[in-house]
Amino acid sequence: MYSPIVMDHFNNPRNIGVIEDADGFGEVGNPVCGDMMSFYIKVQDNVITDIKYQTFGCVAAIAVSSIVSEMAKGKTLEEAKKISKKAAAEALGGLPQNKMHCSNLGAEALALAIADYERKHQN
Repeated sequence: MYSPIVMDHFNNPRNIGVIEDADGFGEVGNPVCGDMMSFYIKVQDNVITDIKYQTFGCVAAIAVSSIVSEMAKGKTLEEAKKISKKAAAEALGGLPQNKMHCSNLGAEALALAIADYERKHQN
């Protein structure tokens, strides 16, 4: 059902945790399935230098959070904004159709964290 990449990110999630003094924070949830994701970012010179997340959800939700965090770390904000639900699912080697909503949450939570950072740092 799940690819080896999904299972690796589920069993060995990367970048899990909280950044207490985060520059940006984004949180999303899906009331239908119960998945919740919170993303925290640190930004320096327009680059995401650190990223952490907390996820409550299924195998796919945890794997998506992990892969999205890896995809975003070290990227400029503009590059990170381009991380889509499709890109997250593809990086995981695909997701079952009934779990694709999980890839939406990861991209949405990251986008909200970036928007939060930008809102706080408007000139």
